[in-house]
Amino acid sequence: MTDPGELSPTPPDAVESPAPSAGAESPAPSAGAESPAPRAEDLRSLDGRDMPSRTDTIGAALSGTVGGPVGRHALIGRSRFLTPLRVMLVIALVFLALGYSTKAACLQTAGTGAADQRVGNWENQRAYFQLCYSDTVPLYTAELLNLGKFPYKSNWVETDGEGKPHVQYDGSPAVRYMEYPVLTGIYQYLSMSLAKTYTALTKLVSVPIIAEVVMFFNIAAFGLALAWLTTLWATAMLAGPRRIWDAALVAASPIVIFQIFTNFDSLATAFAAAALLAWARRRPVLAGVLIGLGVAAKLYPLLFLIPLALLAVRTGRLREVGRTAVAAALVWLVVNLPIMVLFPRGWSEFFRLNTRRGDDMDSIYNVVKSFTGWRGFDPDLGFWEPPIALNTLSAALFAACCIAIGYIVLTATRRPRVAQVAFLVVAAFLLTSKVWSPQFSLWLVPLAVLALPHRRILLAWMTIDMLVWVPRMLYLFGEQNMGLPEQWFTATVLLRDIAVITLCALVIRAIYRPELDLVRRDGVDDPAGGVFAHAPDAPPCWLPDWLRPRPLLVRYPQAAPAEFGAQTHVGVHSGCPTHPEVAQLERDFPDQRGFL
Repeated sequence: MTDPGELSPTPPDAVESPAPSAGAESPAPSAGAESPAPRAEDLRSLDGRDMPSRTDTIGAALSGTVGGPVGRHALIGRSRFLTPLRVMLVIALVFLALGYSTKAACLQTAGTGAADQRVGNWENQRAYFQLCYSDTVPLYTAELLNLGKFPYKSNWVETDGEGKPHVQYDGSPAVRYMEYPVLTGIYQYLSMSLAKTYTALTKLVSVPIIAEVVMFFNIAAFGLALAWLTTLWATAMLAGPRRIWDAALVAASPIVIFQIFTNFDSLATAFAAAALLAWARRRPVLAGVLIGLGVAAKLYPLLFLIPLALLAVRTGRLREVGRTAVAAALVWLVVNLPIMVLFPRGWSEFFRLNTRRGDDMDSIYNVVKSFTGWRGFDPDLGFWEPPIALNTLSAALFAACCIAIGYIVLTATRRPRVAQVAFLVVAAFLLTSKVWSPQFSLWLVPLAVLALPHRRILLAWMTIDMLVWVPRMLYLFGEQNMGLPEQWFTATVLLRDIAVITLCALVIRAIYRPELDLVRRDGVDDPAGGVFAHAPDAPPCWLPDWLRPRPLLVRYPQAAPAEFGAQTHVGVHSGCPTHPEVAQLERDFPDQRGFL
Protein backbone atom coordinates (compact mmCIF):
# COMPACT_ATOMS: atom_id res chain seq x y z
CA MET A 1 0.00 0.00 0.00
CA THR A 2 1.20 3.51 -0.72
CA ASP A 3 2.14 5.78 2.15
CA PRO A 4 -0.03 8.91 1.80
CA GLY A 5 2.98 10.94 2.77
CA GLU A 6 4.65 9.85 -0.48
CA LEU A 7 1.85 11.30 -2.60
CA SER A 8 2.33 14.72 -4.11
CA PRO A 9 -0.63 17.11 -4.34
CA THR A 10 -1.68 18.02 -7.84
CA PRO A 11 -3.40 21.38 -8.28
CA PRO A 12 -6.99 21.23 -9.52
CA ASP A 13 -6.08 22.78 -12.86
CA ALA A 14 -3.26 20.36 -13.60
CA VAL A 15 -4.25 16.72 -13.75
CA GLU A 16 -1.42 15.44 -15.95
CA SER A 17 1.19 13.31 -14.20
CA PRO A 18 4.55 15.05 -14.56
CA ALA A 19 6.46 11.77 -14.56
CA PRO A 20 9.87 12.32 -16.14
CA SER A 21 9.40 9.45 -18.55
CA ALA A 22 6.11 10.68 -19.94
CA GLY A 23 7.98 12.49 -22.67
CA ALA A 24 5.28 14.46 -24.48
CA GLU A 25 2.95 17.14 -23.20
CA SER A 26 -0.69 16.31 -22.72
CA PRO A 27 -2.79 17.61 -25.63
CA ALA A 28 -4.80 20.69 -24.81
CA PRO A 29 -8.51 19.99 -24.33
CA SER A 30 -10.87 21.17 -27.02
CA ALA A 31 -12.76 24.36 -26.35
CA GLY A 32 -15.93 23.70 -24.41
CA ALA A 33 -14.99 20.07 -23.73
CA GLU A 34 -16.26 18.65 -20.47
CA SER A 35 -15.18 15.59 -18.50
CA PRO A 36 -17.81 12.81 -18.52
CA ALA A 37 -17.39 12.51 -14.75
CA PRO A 38 -16.74 15.06 -12.04
CA ARG A 39 -13.09 15.61 -11.20
CA ALA A 40 -11.84 13.95 -8.02
CA GLU A 41 -11.40 16.25 -5.06
CA ASP A 42 -8.16 14.60 -3.95
CA LEU A 43 -5.64 14.79 -6.80
CA ARG A 44 -2.54 13.67 -4.96
CA SER A 45 -0.31 11.47 -7.14
CA LEU A 46 2.92 9.55 -6.60
CA ASP A 47 4.43 10.97 -9.77
CA GLY A 48 7.99 10.03 -8.81
CA ARG A 49 7.25 6.29 -8.96
CA ASP A 50 9.14 4.27 -11.52
CA MET A 51 6.56 2.83 -13.94
CA PRO A 52 7.93 -0.08 -16.01
CA SER A 53 5.18 0.26 -18.61
CA ARG A 54 6.70 3.65 -19.48
CA THR A 55 10.39 3.27 -18.63
CA ASP A 56 11.18 -0.35 -19.51
CA THR A 57 11.00 -2.03 -22.90
CA ILE A 58 9.85 -5.36 -21.48
CA GLY A 59 7.35 -3.68 -19.16
CA ALA A 60 5.90 -1.66 -22.03
CA ALA A 61 5.52 -4.78 -24.18
CA LEU A 62 3.88 -6.81 -21.41
CA SER A 63 1.54 -3.97 -20.50
CA GLY A 64 -0.16 -4.43 -23.87
CA THR A 65 -1.90 -7.52 -22.50
CA VAL A 66 -3.68 -5.43 -19.86
CA GLY A 67 -4.52 -2.32 -21.85
CA GLY A 68 -1.17 -0.67 -22.45
CA PRO A 69 1.08 1.66 -20.42
CA VAL A 70 -0.33 3.73 -17.58
CA GLY A 71 -1.99 6.88 -18.85
CA ARG A 72 -0.34 10.28 -18.67
CA HIS A 73 -3.31 11.67 -16.73
CA ALA A 74 -3.43 8.82 -14.22
CA LEU A 75 -3.17 9.52 -10.50
CA ILE A 76 -0.34 7.21 -9.48
CA GLY A 77 -0.51 5.21 -6.26
CA ARG A 78 -4.23 5.69 -5.71
CA SER A 79 -5.61 2.26 -6.58
CA ARG A 80 -7.35 0.69 -3.60
CA PHE A 81 -7.52 -2.88 -4.89
CA LEU A 82 -4.96 -3.59 -7.63
CA THR A 83 -1.98 -2.17 -5.78
CA PRO A 84 1.50 -3.01 -7.10
CA LEU A 85 2.09 -5.44 -4.23
CA ARG A 86 -1.14 -7.35 -4.90
CA VAL A 87 -0.41 -7.52 -8.61
CA MET A 88 3.05 -8.92 -7.87
CA LEU A 89 1.61 -11.45 -5.44
CA VAL A 90 -0.69 -12.69 -8.22
CA ILE A 91 2.29 -12.92 -10.59
CA ALA A 92 4.20 -14.83 -7.92
CA LEU A 93 1.34 -17.32 -7.58
CA VAL A 94 1.52 -17.97 -11.32
CA PHE A 95 5.26 -18.65 -11.16
CA LEU A 96 4.86 -20.79 -8.05
CA ALA A 97 2.27 -22.82 -9.96
CA LEU A 98 4.78 -23.20 -12.78
CA GLY A 99 7.33 -24.30 -10.20
CA TYR A 100 4.94 -26.98 -8.94
CA SER A 101 4.20 -28.11 -12.49
CA THR A 102 7.90 -28.78 -13.14
CA LYS A 103 7.86 -31.26 -10.21
CA ALA A 104 4.47 -32.78 -11.01
CA ALA A 105 5.85 -35.61 -13.16
CA CYS A 106 7.62 -36.97 -10.06
CA LEU A 107 4.53 -36.69 -7.88
CA GLN A 108 2.40 -39.37 -9.47
CA THR A 109 1.30 -41.97 -6.93
CA ALA A 110 2.34 -45.54 -7.76
CA GLY A 111 1.67 -48.86 -6.07
CA THR A 112 -1.29 -50.25 -4.16
CA GLY A 113 -2.45 -50.42 -0.60
CA ALA A 114 -2.60 -47.66 2.02
CA ALA A 115 -1.04 -44.26 1.48
CA ASP A 116 2.07 -45.17 3.47
CA GLN A 117 2.56 -48.23 1.26
CA ARG A 118 2.45 -46.28 -1.98
CA VAL A 119 5.31 -44.32 -3.51
CA GLY A 120 5.98 -41.55 -5.99
CA ASN A 121 6.72 -42.78 -9.49
CA TRP A 122 10.48 -42.28 -10.00
CA GLU A 123 10.98 -45.31 -12.24
CA ASN A 124 13.62 -45.35 -14.99
CA GLN A 125 15.27 -42.19 -13.60
CA ARG A 126 12.33 -40.08 -14.71
CA ALA A 127 13.36 -37.40 -12.18
CA TYR A 128 16.27 -36.59 -14.50
CA PHE A 129 14.91 -36.84 -18.02
CA GLN A 130 11.65 -35.10 -17.02
CA LEU A 131 13.58 -32.44 -15.02
CA CYS A 132 11.34 -32.97 -11.98
CA TYR A 133 13.94 -33.86 -9.38
CA SER A 134 13.45 -32.50 -5.84
CA ASP A 135 15.49 -33.31 -2.73
CA THR A 136 12.26 -33.39 -0.74
CA VAL A 137 11.12 -36.75 -2.09
CA PRO A 138 14.24 -38.92 -1.53
CA LEU A 139 14.94 -37.24 1.82
CA TYR A 140 11.62 -38.56 3.14
CA THR A 141 12.96 -42.09 3.21
CA ALA A 142 16.71 -41.36 3.40
CA GLU A 143 16.30 -39.47 6.68
CA LEU A 144 13.81 -42.00 8.08
CA LEU A 145 10.93 -39.54 8.12
CA ASN A 146 8.75 -42.21 6.54
CA LEU A 147 9.18 -44.21 9.76
CA GLY A 148 8.08 -41.29 11.89
CA LYS A 149 11.55 -40.89 13.43
CA PHE A 150 12.51 -37.60 15.06
CA PRO A 151 15.35 -35.82 13.23
CA TYR A 152 18.70 -35.59 15.03
CA LYS A 153 17.74 -38.49 17.30
CA SER A 154 17.57 -41.23 14.68
CA ASN A 155 20.52 -42.35 12.56
CA TRP A 156 21.41 -44.83 9.86
CA VAL A 157 24.52 -46.30 8.26
CA GLU A 158 25.48 -45.28 4.73
CA THR A 159 25.63 -48.16 2.27
CA ASP A 160 27.07 -48.67 -1.19
CA GLY A 161 25.24 -49.69 -4.34
CA GLU A 162 25.20 -53.32 -3.23
CA GLY A 163 23.75 -52.52 0.18
CA LYS A 164 27.02 -53.07 2.06
CA PRO A 165 27.73 -50.60 4.89
CA HIS A 166 30.39 -47.98 4.26
CA VAL A 167 33.36 -47.53 6.58
CA GLN A 168 34.91 -44.12 7.13
CA TYR A 169 38.52 -43.33 6.31
CA ASP A 170 39.38 -43.75 10.02
CA GLY A 171 37.78 -47.21 10.22
CA SER A 172 34.60 -46.17 12.06
CA PRO A 173 31.09 -46.90 10.72
CA ALA A 174 29.64 -44.29 8.36
CA VAL A 175 26.74 -43.22 10.59
CA ARG A 176 24.47 -40.47 9.29
CA TYR A 177 21.95 -38.10 10.91
CA MET A 178 19.63 -35.35 9.67
CA GLU A 179 21.91 -33.02 7.69
CA TYR A 180 19.94 -29.77 7.95
CA PRO A 181 19.98 -26.94 10.52
CA VAL A 182 17.44 -27.22 13.30
CA LEU A 183 14.57 -25.11 11.96
CA THR A 184 14.67 -26.81 8.57
CA GLY A 185 14.79 -30.23 10.22
CA ILE A 186 11.83 -29.40 12.46
CA TYR A 187 9.96 -28.06 9.42
CA GLN A 188 10.43 -31.41 7.70
CA TYR A 189 9.29 -33.24 10.83
CA LEU A 190 6.11 -31.15 11.05
CA SER A 191 5.40 -31.69 7.35
CA MET A 192 5.86 -35.42 7.88
CA SER A 193 3.46 -35.35 10.86
CA LEU A 194 0.77 -33.69 8.75
CA ALA A 195 1.37 -36.15 5.91
CA LYS A 196 0.92 -39.08 8.30
CA THR A 197 -2.21 -37.44 9.67
CA TYR A 198 -3.62 -37.44 6.15
CA THR A 199 -2.60 -41.08 5.77
CA ALA A 200 -4.56 -41.93 8.92
CA LEU A 201 -7.51 -39.93 7.57
CA THR A 202 -7.56 -41.99 4.36
CA LYS A 203 -8.11 -45.09 6.51
CA LEU A 204 -11.11 -43.56 8.28
CA VAL A 205 -13.02 -41.66 5.61
CA SER A 206 -13.34 -41.76 1.86
CA VAL A 207 -10.74 -39.31 0.59
CA PRO A 208 -8.26 -39.70 -2.30
CA ILE A 209 -5.40 -42.02 -1.41
CA ILE A 210 -2.18 -40.18 -2.18
CA ALA A 211 1.25 -41.64 -1.54
CA GLU A 212 2.47 -40.36 1.81
CA VAL A 213 5.72 -39.07 0.33
CA VAL A 214 3.75 -37.08 -2.25
CA MET A 215 1.56 -35.57 0.46
CA PHE A 216 4.74 -34.74 2.41
CA PHE A 217 6.01 -32.88 -0.65
CA ASN A 218 2.71 -31.04 -1.11
CA ILE A 219 2.56 -29.89 2.51
CA ALA A 220 6.20 -28.81 2.50
CA ALA A 221 5.73 -27.03 -0.84
CA PHE A 222 2.76 -25.07 0.51
CA GLY A 223 4.88 -23.68 3.33
CA LEU A 224 7.76 -22.95 0.96
CA ALA A 225 5.39 -21.03 -1.33
CA LEU A 226 4.21 -18.92 1.62
CA ALA A 227 7.84 -18.26 2.53
CA TRP A 228 8.57 -17.03 -1.01
CA LEU A 229 5.53 -14.75 -0.92
CA THR A 230 6.91 -13.37 2.34
CA THR A 231 10.24 -12.80 0.60
CA LEU A 232 8.43 -10.91 -2.14
CA TRP A 233 6.49 -8.77 0.34
CA ALA A 234 9.63 -7.84 2.29
CA THR A 235 11.53 -7.04 -0.92
CA ALA A 236 8.71 -4.80 -2.16
CA MET A 237 8.67 -2.95 1.15
CA LEU A 238 12.45 -2.56 1.00
CA ALA A 239 12.26 -1.14 -2.53
CA GLY A 240 9.92 1.55 -1.25
CA PRO A 241 6.90 3.16 -2.94
CA ARG A 242 9.03 4.93 -5.55
CA ARG A 243 10.60 1.73 -6.92
CA ILE A 244 8.21 -0.94 -5.66
CA TRP A 245 7.98 -2.50 -9.12
CA ASP A 246 11.62 -3.57 -8.83
CA ALA A 247 10.33 -6.48 -6.74
CA ALA A 248 8.42 -7.81 -9.76
CA LEU A 249 11.44 -9.90 -10.70
CA VAL A 250 11.24 -11.66 -7.34
CA ALA A 251 7.67 -12.61 -8.24
CA ALA A 252 8.49 -13.51 -11.84
CA SER A 253 12.02 -14.84 -11.50
CA PRO A 254 12.73 -17.70 -13.93
CA ILE A 255 14.83 -19.32 -11.19
CA VAL A 256 11.61 -19.94 -9.24
CA ILE A 257 10.31 -22.24 -11.96
CA PHE A 258 12.87 -24.99 -11.34
CA GLN A 259 14.26 -24.24 -7.88
CA ILE A 260 11.54 -23.04 -5.51
CA PHE A 261 10.53 -26.61 -4.57
CA THR A 262 13.90 -28.31 -5.09
CA ASN A 263 14.87 -27.83 -1.44
CA PHE A 264 13.90 -25.75 1.60
CA ASP A 265 15.85 -22.54 0.90
CA SER A 266 12.87 -20.20 0.64
CA LEU A 267 12.46 -20.54 4.42
CA ALA A 268 15.81 -18.80 4.85
CA THR A 269 15.16 -16.20 2.15
CA ALA A 270 11.98 -15.18 3.98
CA PHE A 271 13.83 -14.68 7.28
CA ALA A 272 16.69 -12.89 5.53
CA ALA A 273 14.48 -10.47 3.58
CA ALA A 274 12.36 -9.78 6.67
CA ALA A 275 15.56 -9.10 8.65
CA LEU A 276 16.66 -6.51 6.09
CA LEU A 277 13.21 -4.92 6.29
CA ALA A 278 13.42 -4.73 10.08
CA TRP A 279 16.84 -3.10 9.76
CA ALA A 280 15.48 -0.64 7.20
CA ARG A 281 12.76 0.34 9.68
CA ARG A 282 15.39 0.99 12.37
CA ARG A 283 14.58 -2.04 14.50
CA PRO A 284 18.02 -3.61 14.94
CA VAL A 285 16.97 -6.08 17.65
CA LEU A 286 14.14 -7.46 15.52
CA ALA A 287 16.56 -7.66 12.59
CA GLY A 288 18.87 -9.74 14.79
CA VAL A 289 16.01 -12.01 15.87
CA LEU A 290 15.12 -12.70 12.23
CA ILE A 291 18.76 -13.26 11.25
CA GLY A 292 19.08 -15.72 14.12
CA LEU A 293 16.00 -17.60 12.91
CA GLY A 294 17.33 -17.53 9.36
CA VAL A 295 20.67 -18.99 10.43
CA ALA A 296 18.77 -21.72 12.30
CA ALA A 297 17.14 -22.58 8.94
CA LYS A 298 20.13 -22.07 6.62
CA LEU A 299 23.56 -20.65 7.31
CA TYR A 300 23.62 -17.89 4.70
CA PRO A 301 21.66 -15.13 6.59
CA LEU A 302 24.70 -14.99 8.90
CA LEU A 303 26.52 -13.33 6.00
CA PHE A 304 24.31 -10.23 6.41
CA LEU A 305 26.26 -9.27 9.51
CA ILE A 306 29.33 -8.63 7.33
CA PRO A 307 27.87 -5.72 5.29
CA LEU A 308 26.21 -4.30 8.40
CA ALA A 309 29.54 -4.39 10.26
CA LEU A 310 31.44 -2.75 7.38
CA LEU A 311 28.91 0.05 7.03
CA ALA A 312 28.87 0.47 10.82
CA VAL A 313 32.63 1.05 10.80
CA ARG A 314 32.24 3.70 8.10
CA THR A 315 29.37 5.53 9.84
CA GLY A 316 30.30 4.90 13.46
CA ARG A 317 27.00 3.06 14.13
CA LEU A 318 28.63 0.05 15.75
CA ARG A 319 26.26 0.00 18.72
CA GLU A 320 23.18 -0.71 16.57
CA VAL A 321 24.94 -3.47 14.64
CA GLY A 322 26.20 -4.91 17.92
CA ARG A 323 22.63 -5.14 19.19
CA THR A 324 21.66 -6.94 15.99
CA ALA A 325 24.54 -9.41 16.30
CA VAL A 326 23.81 -10.14 19.96
CA ALA A 327 20.10 -10.68 19.28
CA ALA A 328 20.93 -13.00 16.37
CA ALA A 329 23.31 -15.06 18.52
CA LEU A 330 20.84 -15.36 21.40
CA VAL A 331 17.91 -16.38 19.20
CA TRP A 332 20.04 -18.91 17.32
CA LEU A 333 21.17 -20.36 20.63
CA VAL A 334 17.62 -20.55 22.02
CA VAL A 335 16.44 -22.43 18.92
CA ASN A 336 19.41 -24.79 18.80
CA LEU A 337 20.05 -25.41 22.49
CA PRO A 338 17.40 -28.11 23.10
CA ILE A 339 18.60 -30.22 20.16
CA MET A 340 22.22 -29.42 20.97
CA VAL A 341 21.82 -30.73 24.53
CA LEU A 342 19.52 -33.68 23.87
CA PHE A 343 21.05 -34.96 20.62
CA PRO A 344 24.54 -33.43 20.29
CA ARG A 345 25.70 -35.93 17.69
CA GLY A 346 22.68 -35.39 15.46
CA TRP A 347 22.80 -31.61 15.94
CA SER A 348 26.44 -31.38 14.80
CA GLU A 349 25.87 -33.45 11.64
CA PHE A 350 25.25 -30.31 9.58
CA PHE A 351 28.71 -28.98 10.42
CA ARG A 352 30.47 -32.31 9.95
CA LEU A 353 28.81 -32.85 6.59
CA ASN A 354 29.88 -29.44 5.27
CA THR A 355 33.42 -30.03 6.49
CA ARG A 356 33.82 -33.36 4.71
CA ARG A 357 32.01 -32.51 1.46
CA GLY A 358 34.15 -32.27 -1.64
CA ASP A 359 33.74 -29.84 -4.50
CA ASP A 360 30.11 -29.86 -5.64
CA MET A 361 29.31 -30.49 -9.29
CA ASP A 362 28.04 -26.89 -9.63
CA SER A 363 31.17 -25.30 -8.12
CA ILE A 364 33.85 -23.44 -10.04
CA TYR A 365 36.39 -26.02 -8.83
CA ASN A 366 34.51 -28.82 -10.60
CA VAL A 367 34.26 -26.66 -13.74
CA VAL A 368 38.07 -26.44 -13.83
CA LYS A 369 38.39 -30.19 -13.23
CA SER A 370 35.88 -30.89 -16.00
CA PHE A 371 37.75 -28.98 -18.70
CA THR A 372 41.33 -29.73 -17.66
CA GLY A 373 41.26 -33.27 -16.29
CA TRP A 374 42.78 -31.98 -13.05
CA ARG A 375 42.04 -34.23 -10.08
CA GLY A 376 41.55 -31.43 -7.56
CA PHE A 377 43.36 -30.31 -4.43
CA ASP A 378 42.63 -33.50 -2.46
CA PRO A 379 42.68 -36.33 -5.01
CA ASP A 380 43.28 -39.39 -2.82
CA LEU A 381 40.88 -39.07 0.09
CA GLY A 382 39.27 -41.89 1.98
CA PHE A 383 35.53 -42.18 2.46
CA TRP A 384 34.27 -39.03 4.26
CA GLU A 385 37.80 -37.73 4.75
CA PRO A 386 37.66 -33.89 4.89
CA PRO A 387 39.28 -32.13 1.90
CA ILE A 388 41.53 -29.89 3.99
CA ALA A 389 43.27 -28.15 1.07
CA LEU A 390 39.95 -27.35 -0.65
CA ASN A 391 38.37 -26.15 2.59
CA THR A 392 41.34 -23.88 3.27
CA LEU A 393 41.41 -22.45 -0.24
CA SER A 394 37.66 -21.82 -0.32
CA ALA A 395 37.77 -20.03 3.04
CA ALA A 396 40.84 -18.00 1.99
CA LEU A 397 39.24 -16.90 -1.29
CA PHE A 398 36.05 -15.81 0.48
CA ALA A 399 38.09 -13.93 3.09
CA ALA A 400 40.01 -12.19 0.30
CA CYS A 401 36.74 -11.19 -1.37
CA CYS A 402 35.43 -9.80 1.93
CA ILE A 403 38.61 -7.77 2.36
CA ALA A 404 38.17 -6.34 -1.14
CA ILE A 405 34.50 -5.57 -0.45
CA GLY A 406 35.52 -3.93 2.82
CA TYR A 407 37.97 -1.69 0.97
CA ILE A 408 35.22 -0.66 -1.44
CA VAL A 409 32.77 0.07 1.39
CA LEU A 410 35.24 2.12 3.41
CA THR A 411 36.82 4.13 0.60
CA ALA A 412 34.01 4.76 -1.89
CA THR A 413 33.22 8.45 -2.25
CA ARG A 414 29.64 7.88 -1.20
CA ARG A 415 28.55 5.24 1.27
CA PRO A 416 27.28 2.12 -0.56
CA ARG A 417 23.74 0.95 0.04
CA VAL A 418 23.08 -2.01 2.34
CA ALA A 419 21.60 -4.12 -0.47
CA GLN A 420 24.62 -3.49 -2.70
CA VAL A 421 27.09 -4.70 -0.08
CA ALA A 422 24.91 -7.65 0.95
CA PHE A 423 24.66 -8.78 -2.68
CA LEU A 424 28.43 -8.59 -3.13
CA VAL A 425 29.08 -10.61 0.04
CA VAL A 426 26.55 -13.38 -0.76
CA ALA A 427 27.68 -13.56 -4.39
CA ALA A 428 31.32 -13.82 -3.29
CA PHE A 429 30.39 -16.63 -0.90
CA LEU A 430 28.66 -18.61 -3.66
CA LEU A 431 31.41 -18.03 -6.22
CA THR A 432 34.19 -19.15 -3.88
CA SER A 433 32.30 -21.91 -2.05
CA LYS A 434 32.92 -25.57 -2.78
CA VAL A 435 29.14 -26.09 -2.88
CA TRP A 436 26.66 -24.15 -5.01
CA SER A 437 23.51 -26.22 -5.08
CA PRO A 438 21.07 -24.99 -7.78
CA GLN A 439 18.53 -23.66 -5.26
CA PHE A 440 21.19 -21.47 -3.63
CA SER A 441 20.64 -19.00 -6.47
CA LEU A 442 17.35 -18.07 -4.78
CA TRP A 443 19.47 -16.34 -2.12
CA LEU A 444 20.62 -13.79 -4.70
CA VAL A 445 17.24 -12.95 -6.23
CA PRO A 446 15.87 -10.42 -3.68
CA LEU A 447 19.32 -8.91 -3.12
CA ALA A 448 19.94 -8.51 -6.86
CA VAL A 449 16.70 -6.64 -7.55
CA LEU A 450 17.48 -4.24 -4.69
CA ALA A 451 21.16 -3.78 -5.51
CA LEU A 452 20.92 -3.49 -9.30
CA PRO A 453 17.35 -2.73 -10.48
CA HIS A 454 18.07 -3.09 -14.21
CA ARG A 455 15.36 -5.52 -15.26
CA ARG A 456 16.74 -6.73 -18.58
CA ILE A 457 20.19 -7.39 -17.11
CA LEU A 458 18.72 -9.29 -14.18
CA LEU A 459 16.36 -11.23 -16.41
CA ALA A 460 19.30 -12.32 -18.58
CA TRP A 461 21.19 -13.62 -15.53
CA MET A 462 18.12 -15.37 -14.11
CA THR A 463 17.42 -17.06 -17.43
CA ILE A 464 20.99 -18.38 -17.66
CA ASP A 465 20.79 -19.59 -14.07
CA MET A 466 17.46 -21.29 -14.70
CA LEU A 467 18.79 -23.09 -17.78
CA VAL A 468 21.67 -24.65 -15.81
CA TRP A 469 19.08 -27.11 -14.50
CA VAL A 470 18.45 -28.69 -17.91
CA PRO A 471 21.98 -29.93 -18.75
CA ARG A 472 22.49 -30.76 -15.05
CA MET A 473 19.58 -33.20 -15.07
CA LEU A 474 20.49 -34.65 -18.47
CA TYR A 475 24.11 -35.14 -17.37
CA LEU A 476 22.90 -37.02 -14.28
CA PHE A 477 20.61 -39.06 -16.53
CA GLY A 478 23.78 -40.38 -18.16
CA GLU A 479 25.39 -40.18 -21.56
CA GLN A 480 24.66 -43.87 -22.04
CA ASN A 481 20.94 -43.05 -21.74
CA MET A 482 21.12 -40.32 -24.40
CA GLY A 483 21.85 -37.70 -21.78
CA LEU A 484 24.49 -34.99 -22.10
CA PRO A 485 28.24 -35.12 -21.44
CA GLU A 486 29.59 -33.34 -18.38
CA GLN A 487 31.12 -30.45 -20.34
CA TRP A 488 27.69 -29.32 -21.57
CA PHE A 489 26.65 -28.94 -17.95
CA THR A 490 29.86 -27.34 -16.67
CA ALA A 491 29.86 -24.89 -19.58
CA THR A 492 26.47 -23.56 -18.49
CA VAL A 493 27.74 -23.39 -14.89
CA LEU A 494 30.64 -21.28 -16.14
CA LEU A 495 28.22 -18.99 -18.00
CA ARG A 496 26.20 -18.59 -14.80
CA ASP A 497 29.32 -17.71 -12.82
CA ILE A 498 30.37 -15.16 -15.46
CA ALA A 499 26.87 -13.64 -15.31
CA VAL A 500 27.06 -13.29 -11.52
CA ILE A 501 30.55 -11.78 -11.73
CA THR A 502 29.20 -9.31 -14.29
CA LEU A 503 26.42 -8.33 -11.88
CA CYS A 504 29.04 -7.78 -9.17
CA ALA A 505 31.06 -5.56 -11.50
CA LEU A 506 27.96 -3.49 -12.32
CA VAL A 507 27.13 -3.11 -8.62
CA ILE A 508 30.69 -1.96 -7.89
CA ARG A 509 30.45 0.49 -10.80
CA ALA A 510 27.25 1.94 -9.32
CA ILE A 511 28.99 2.26 -5.93
CA TYR A 512 31.87 4.25 -7.39
CA ARG A 513 29.59 6.23 -9.71
CA PRO A 514 26.45 6.80 -7.59
CA GLU A 515 24.96 9.01 -10.28
CA LEU A 516 24.35 5.78 -12.23
CA ASP A 517 22.45 4.17 -9.35
CA LEU A 518 18.75 4.19 -10.25
CA VAL A 519 17.74 3.93 -6.59
CA ARG A 520 19.63 7.07 -5.59
CA ARG A 521 18.03 9.37 -8.09
CA ASP A 522 15.86 12.27 -6.92
CA GLY A 523 17.74 12.69 -3.63
CA VAL A 524 17.09 9.20 -2.24
CA ASP A 525 19.90 7.81 -0.08
CA ASP A 526 19.29 4.19 0.94
CA PRO A 527 15.74 2.83 1.41
CA ALA A 528 17.14 -0.22 3.24
CA GLY A 529 19.80 1.71 5.12
CA GLY A 530 18.06 2.00 8.47
CA VAL A 531 20.36 3.92 10.81
CA PHE A 532 22.88 4.27 7.97
CA ALA A 533 20.48 6.29 5.80
CA HIS A 534 21.68 9.94 5.58
CA ALA A 535 24.27 9.20 8.27
CA PRO A 536 27.52 11.18 7.99
CA ASP A 537 30.76 9.31 7.62
CA ALA A 538 32.44 8.85 11.01
CA PRO A 539 35.13 6.20 10.71
CA PRO A 540 37.16 5.42 13.85
CA CYS A 541 40.40 7.27 14.48
CA TRP A 542 42.50 4.12 14.23
CA LEU A 543 41.48 3.61 10.59
CA PRO A 544 44.40 4.63 8.33
CA ASP A 545 43.88 7.38 5.75
CA TRP A 546 43.98 4.95 2.83
CA LEU A 547 40.93 3.17 4.29
CA ARG A 548 38.88 6.33 4.75
CA PRO A 549 36.23 7.69 2.36
CA ARG A 550 37.63 9.86 -0.39
CA PRO A 551 36.27 13.42 -0.11
CA LEU A 552 33.54 14.17 -2.63
CA LEU A 553 34.73 17.70 -3.14
CA VAL A 554 38.08 16.46 -4.40
CA ARG A 555 36.28 15.60 -7.60
CA TYR A 556 33.69 18.40 -7.51
CA PRO A 557 35.34 21.30 -5.66
CA GLN A 558 32.79 23.86 -6.84
CA ALA A 559 29.67 21.76 -6.21
CA ALA A 560 27.11 22.94 -3.72
CA PRO A 561 27.48 20.78 -0.61
CA ALA A 562 23.72 20.27 -0.40
CA GLU A 563 23.84 18.32 -3.65
CA PHE A 564 25.67 15.51 -1.93
CA GLY A 565 23.96 15.69 1.45
CA ALA A 566 25.71 14.29 4.48
CA GLN A 567 28.34 12.50 2.42
CA THR A 568 30.44 15.69 2.14
CA HIS A 569 31.33 15.44 5.83
CA VAL A 570 34.61 13.50 5.89
CA GLY A 571 36.59 13.06 9.09
CA VAL A 572 34.72 15.80 10.96
CA HIS A 573 32.20 13.92 13.07
CA SER A 574 34.61 11.26 14.31
CA GLY A 575 36.79 13.73 16.19
CA CYS A 576 39.83 12.46 14.26
CA PRO A 577 42.50 14.57 12.57
CA THR A 578 41.37 16.00 9.27
CA HIS A 579 41.99 13.91 6.17
CA PRO A 580 45.01 15.37 4.27
CA GLU A 581 42.99 15.98 1.09
CA VAL A 582 40.26 17.68 3.10
CA ALA A 583 42.87 19.88 4.81
CA GLN A 584 44.16 20.92 1.39
CA LEU A 585 40.62 21.70 0.24
CA GLU A 586 40.04 23.83 3.31
CA ARG A 587 43.04 25.89 2.31
CA ASP A 588 41.96 26.10 -1.34
CA PHE A 589 38.25 26.76 -0.68
CA PRO A 590 37.95 28.53 2.68
CA ASP A 591 34.35 29.59 1.93
CA GLN A 592 33.30 25.89 1.99
CA ARG A 593 35.27 25.00 5.14
CA GLY A 594 32.15 24.08 7.13
CA PHE A 595 31.09 21.53 4.54
CA LEU A 596 34.38 19.69 4.04
